[in-house]
Amino acid sequence: MQQRGFTLIELIIVIVILGILAVTAAPRFIDVQSDARKASLQGLKAAIQGGADLVYSKAVLAGKERAADENMSINNSTVYTVYGYPAIRDIVTNHRSWIDLDGSGTGNNTDWRIGVLTDSAPQAVTRSDEFAILPSGVASLDNCKVIYQQAQAEGTPPTITVLDSDC
Repeated sequence: MQQRGFTLIELIIVIVILGILAVTAAPRFIDVQSDARKASLQGLKAAIQGGADLVYSKAVLAGKERAADENMSINNSTVYTVYGYPAIRDIVTNHRSWIDLDGSGTGNNTDWRIGVLTDSAPQAVTRSDEFAILPSGVASLDNCKVIYQQAQAEGTPPTITVLDSDC
């Protein structure tokens, strides 16, 4: 009667091969947080674009899409526009350094921060025509952000850019 099974050496070889595969494949699965930030930035860009398009539609209906500096009331709030699209003016004068999207709290525990393009600290936007929004937990403003640049001329929409190479 002969027993069938694996020898100790065969088991060790299989374990070594599985270990090598795990070491080479693991980095692809470990960087999930970075992928999530990149996806969040793309989602934020789409949300900003959708909001800008809705404001523009309202401006067209009100006949205010040709003005370089205008405002209108939307849901009992004053929205400033540039050529019918949302202006940065509101954010510069009435900014909130941190945006809490899920209601989890304030300060460093919030989801996004609004920042100037040349400084990593969350602070007031200093440029009058563009601002950056970053996911919380990103140390640098360099390459993990959404940049909104307001409309520059009649008939041209705002520029919304996603930089995600350093998330």
